[in-house]
Amino acid sequence: MDLLSSILGSMDRPPSKQQKGTNMYEKQRKEYECVKNRQREELNRFRTYVEERLGRFMKDENRHNLEFQSMDKVHRSIVHDVSETAGLSGMSFGMEGERYIVVYKKEHLPCEDELNARKNGEVWNEETAAQYAEKRRLKHLKQSGDTSDLHITRAEKLTPVSSCTKKYMQLFSEEVKMENVRKTEINASYGYVPSANKKDVRSIEQTMADILTKKRLKTQHKELEEGPYSTEVSSQASRHIPGATDKA
Repeated sequence: MDLLSSILGSMDRPPSKQQKGTNMYEKQRKEYECVKNRQREELNRFRTYVEERLGRFMKDENRHNLEFQSMDKVHRSIVHDVSETAGLSGMSFGMEGERYIVVYKKEHLPCEDELNARKNGEVWNEETAAQYAEKRRLKHLKQSGDTSDLHITRAEKLTPVSSCTKKYMQLFSEEVKMENVRKTEINASYGYVPSANKKDVRSIEQTMADILTKKRLKTQHKELEEGPYSTEVSSQASRHIPGATDKA
């Protein structure tokens, strides 16, 4: 018994419920700290990458803006922070999930056309700039009342007229002569039936007689199709006496 007691006394007791909960909490806390440390290291590496890229951008005198790829809100905040620290201006464009940042130098801030184009989801390049410049020019001409340089559509040129000849000339062109206008004529190949021939001029008696004649012809035609056998069977059926029995 002394040996068994000494062995049992040297063994550790099983952990209690409170001790199990404490151990689990400590394990989860360590895992959370590891995840936070990895995220912190990743964000620090990203900040270093942004600082290096913006440093090269500031040294390049030929570039006026620097566009980053789409990223989440946390990474965008880092780009904004680094840009502001470096004396640059960062602007975000696009919908959430595809939102990106463009960093501009203070002396080369974006124009109104570029801001509108990027807000509309368009790619800003020379072609887009030319399109927006043309839109602004036409809008300015329209507001000033000078429509001489505007492309007026044919619908705007048309004015209501009462003469068929003038309507024809206006729809096509003045160079088209009226001799080219073909007069609409009846096509004889399709036939032409006067409206007087379409009326039924028969009397009621004649109409009823025609209907009875058609019914009679239909009945005769049906009897011819059925043949003499059906006529014989029908006559025997009519002479059959109820209650009578056939004898062998």
